[in-house]
Amino acid sequence: MKLWTGRFSGQLDETADLLNASITFDYRLAEVDVQGSMAWARALGHAKLLTEAEVRQILDGLGEIQKEFEIDSFVYQSGDEDIHTAVERRLTEIIGPLGGKLHTGRSRNDQVATDFRLWVMGKIEQIDGLIGGLQSALAARAERDIDVVLPGYTHLQQAQPVLLGHWWLSHFWALQRDRTRFQNLLAETCVMPLGSAALAGTGFDIDRFALAEDLGFERPSPNSLDAIADRDFAAEFLFCAAMLGVHLSRLAEQLILFSTREFGFVTLADEFSTGSSIMPQKKNPDPLELARAKSGFLTGRLMGLLATLKALPSAYDKDLQEDKPAVFDAADVLELLLPVLSGVVDTLTVHADRMESQIDWQMLATDLADYLVRKGVPFREAHHAVGSAVKAAEKQGLALPDLPLADWEAIHPAFDSEIFTLFDVRRSLAQHAAFGGTAPDAVRQQLALAWKALEK
Repeated sequence: MKLWTGRFSGQLDETADLLNASITFDYRLAEVDVQGSMAWARALGHAKLLTEAEVRQILDGLGEIQKEFEIDSFVYQSGDEDIHTAVERRLTEIIGPLGGKLHTGRSRNDQVATDFRLWVMGKIEQIDGLIGGLQSALAARAERDIDVVLPGYTHLQQAQPVLLGHWWLSHFWALQRDRTRFQNLLAETCVMPLGSAALAGTGFDIDRFALAEDLGFERPSPNSLDAIADRDFAAEFLFCAAMLGVHLSRLAEQLILFSTREFGFVTLADEFSTGSSIMPQKKNPDPLELARAKSGFLTGRLMGLLATLKALPSAYDKDLQEDKPAVFDAADVLELLLPVLSGVVDTLTVHADRMESQIDWQMLATDLADYLVRKGVPFREAHHAVGSAVKAAEKQGLALPDLPLADWEAIHPAFDSEIFTLFDVRRSLAQHAAFGGTAPDAVRQQLALAWKALEK
């Protein structure tokens, strides 16, 4: 029987019942629903609304239900429209009419808001650990590849040489921001709605501060109307997930490019590649392509929830039932995707010789301009002079170091024979020694900071 049928004489249309029900997805709140109900029973006991014996009976019944969820023996019935109904129905089966007292002073409105927050709080901790796993793989890779030279790109055009360790760590720090966002979200989610009832607050003398402490929240919500309607934490979870998805997609995209025959910088392990049903030679980076696609999926879930929330009136509206599938889907994607990417990074093969062989001497053009600056030439003038040298070398079909000294001197009088000593990739890397740069010592300093961040 529905929890609300007392004032109805007719049955809910079968199709409308299917639309209204949420048990097909909110069953995932089962364990936190029992956790919240146990705390509520204790709070009712403290408020003298239940006797000590009644509290013990209810807690024993809920404990039995909790075990059924843990061993996956809980039997759902057709009348269970949501997880809250299912738990209350089963509790009444176990302990009789006393089960009906558990809902005293609370509503499914504050109950689901509390369950959802508890679930998200737990999921944030899991995702944080998975992000940390990928960061560890990136840091280990950076340590392993710290002396490998990589052509650096902007606009997908060769720009300046960098150390491969520096490149790996660039993705590490993006993930560090993701972890910070999730941790900030955790603090915002630790606000307890329970005791807000349907919208006006519970009508009984419940100590909500003690209840919040019992459930592991930092504090109770200060406004019952807001607490019932607030799904900011769900939207922020989806934003954090979408932003993480963007970072994972960027990593995946570059590894896809680097693994092509045209680049040839890395080879993916067989364990993280797939083949073609018609072309026997193919080795496809499908896990990375799916990582790229999942970014769009996560962004879509965020946009969908924001569109749902944008015009809702105060308190609870059934629209809010649609908050959970989006968050559940996002969490599922991240829990699957992050370990796969950790495996990809850990097992791929780097072709260091291939990377360094693809560096064109024009990538040192900025070093040439800096050389003129050190001789007192204004940077804009130096930039123009080096650009003219690049143009002259291209016109003559020469590599930049092969341009004759006379041509250099004709372009700018500050050029002299020292210019030819600058065509040294390792020297170029060493020039970028400022904090956060790609010089070997700077990258080692950065790597130490990365390991330290992981220790926290």
